Amino acid sequence: MSETEGSPVELQGLGVSRGIAIGPAFITESGVLDVPTLSLKASDVEREIDRFHAAVDKAKAQIEKLSTKAKALPANAAEELGYLLTAHGQMLEGSRLVRGVAERIRDGKINAEAAVSHEVREISDVFAQMEDSYLAERSKDVRDVGQRLLRNLMEKPYRALADLPHGTVVIADELTPADTALLDPTAVAGFVTAVGGAQDHTGILARSLGLPAVAGVADVVQHVESGDTIVLDGRGGQVIVNPDEATLARFREMQAELKRQARKLERLRDVSATTRDDVQIGLQANIDLASEIGPALEHGAEGIGLYRTEYLFLNRDDIPSEEEQYAHLRDVVERMDGKTVTVRTLDVGNDKLPYSLGEHLPVSANPAMGLRAIRLSLKVEELLVNQLSAILRAGAHGPVRILLPMISTASEVRQVRQALKKVAAKLKRRKVKIADPMPPVGAMIEIPGAALAADGLARDCEFFSIGTNDLTMYTLAIDRGDEQVAHLYSPLHPAVLRLIQFTTAAALRARIPVNVCGEMAGDERMTAILLGLGIRDLSMASAAVPRVKQRVRTLDVNEATRRAQTIMEQTDSGMVAALLDDFNALA
Repeated sequence: MSETEGSPVELQGLGVSRGIAIGPAFITESGVLDVPTLSLKASDVEREIDRFHAAVDKAKAQIEKLSTKAKALPANAAEELGYLLTAHGQMLEGSRLVRGVAERIRDGKINAEAAVSHEVREISDVFAQMEDSYLAERSKDVRDVGQRLLRNLMEKPYRALADLPHGTVVIADELTPADTALLDPTAVAGFVTAVGGAQDHTGILARSLGLPAVAGVADVVQHVESGDTIVLDGRGGQVIVNPDEATLARFREMQAELKRQARKLERLRDVSATTRDDVQIGLQANIDLASEIGPALEHGAEGIGLYRTEYLFLNRDDIPSEEEQYAHLRDVVERMDGKTVTVRTLDVGNDKLPYSLGEHLPVSANPAMGLRAIRLSLKVEELLVNQLSAILRAGAHGPVRILLPMISTASEVRQVRQALKKVAAKLKRRKVKIADPMPPVGAMIEIPGAALAADGLARDCEFFSIGTNDLTMYTLAIDRGDEQVAHLYSPLHPAVLRLIQFTTAAALRARIPVNVCGEMAGDERMTAILLGLGIRDLSMASAAVPRVKQRVRTLDVNEATRRAQTIMEQTDSGMVAALLDDFNALA
């Protein structure tokens, strides 16, 4: 039993995969290794480099074996893990990581373990400092590869998680994607970790496998012993150790209700997202990788409302060529089979591309407000020209739209349009087939200044996409990744809602489409207020599509509009939330 001798303990973390799990705890040891630093004689350096390369070869073989096992997983998980393992394999093929470790061994005359540890820390720190939460989580991928190399060098076997008792709730400081992939979803009820987040591959895999999961429960292993009864709520992030009978009964009923709801949601895949008063609402998916297209279509997404192109540029020393980008985008467009794909141009800054752009970018004191996104693309012509060329060529295979991130002035949109015309003319002279007609060009509304200038921007745009995550952070001056102020982050702040309202009204006046593609779009609790403010198109994580569709089908737009008017009269986020909760309770 735990430190409380059987009395209940309530812990709070971050819900990363929905569902409720109830079962006995299994604690797995920390994967952290104590890495020594040893000095080498000059005569031992090449032998040490050979030892490192042997560990790399062993890691490649392990990844190949995991890839074979991955094929037996459910389709979504197999696809996600397959992509991840491919990325991990690429990190071991003459990458900056491999070259950097070898150089550290040679130049510093240190052992391979220390060289791996130093190189991994340097690379992963770059990713960890990124403002975009999804991209920041890519630091974990680098650390995972580093841990694999260290285990091979130190001859430390991996944890055995494949044969756990039925109904087990795994408790760990951290689970790698490989660990997660080895969990049997028919036997394991769920897992709780001390670190991790919703956007890392472990969280993504948990959702693909249908495993309830909670991350970010500090010191969870200190509060639990193997065999303790665990209740975890993968939505609210609640973890209860050794609950009383009343609590157990309550969560078992909630578990049964979730299963009933899941069966209902499955039946909504081919049903239209139409309100009770016959207003059609567009539901699209946000994706980062081509591997996410399958799940998006399975969940009933009507298109791709936001395709982030950043991943192609990360963890490499060079900028992807036009041809590479085209091949990737063509695959996405063709797999969508006639459904529109909205491609966002590169949304990174000098803190995110130090290796591929190098001397092009000076260090910024405040990357969030510095040279990034469309500002970077307009400064480095090669970036914009290659992306526009690839998008235009991909547009010959299906409908595409071009979305410009972090727009603050209409002149930025006009500059892109001029570049687009030049690129199109050049491709036509080369007899290259491109999109016909030209793809619509739209602006991300994620800066308060852009929202306030929406009427002017609408003259140069063919659509708007409201990025509520950044819009909220910039409006409230709150970094939601900073645990000291994250509790102040609220998309229901009256100022944020007014900026959404202002943008939507401007788009309607200009008769251009407007959608929401931030987290608000995928939260069914927010659907009513968004529809009430005039939004008719939502783009979200694919798993959220059925839940939002279900909520749409319960709503009357006229009533939602009246409620929104009342809500917009409020001056306090708490009152806004209370009124919205009251409205949702009527569903």
